[in-house]
Amino acid sequence: MSSPRRRWPLLLLLGLAGLLAWFWLPLNNFAMTGAAYGARVACSCHYLGGRGLDDCRKDFEPGMELIVLSADKDSKSVTARFPLLATQTATYYEGQGCRLEPWRR
Repeated sequence: MSSPRRRWPLLLLLGLAGLLAWFWLPLNNFAMTGAAYGARVACSCHYLGGRGLDDCRKDFEPGMELIVLSADKDSKSVTARFPLLATQTATYYEGQGCRLEPWRR
């Protein structure tokens, strides 16, 4: 049997892994939703409203400060990234507006 001194690092590691697993799904879902919302709103703002991406950030909800935006002029799309967790793209289609690309999990 191992001594109590050797068991506590293992118990601590298991506890941290449990906490990570507990919070991972809600955090990942929040990141996916935020990135999708950011891409869709920024695409409409940029390609329909004619505003710059920096100005489009004014349309974001509170708590979306971590979302990073980039535009691809050739494909008329905007990609929103929640660092390390999620990336989503919305593309402008003439006559249809901006359409969110299918979610990737």
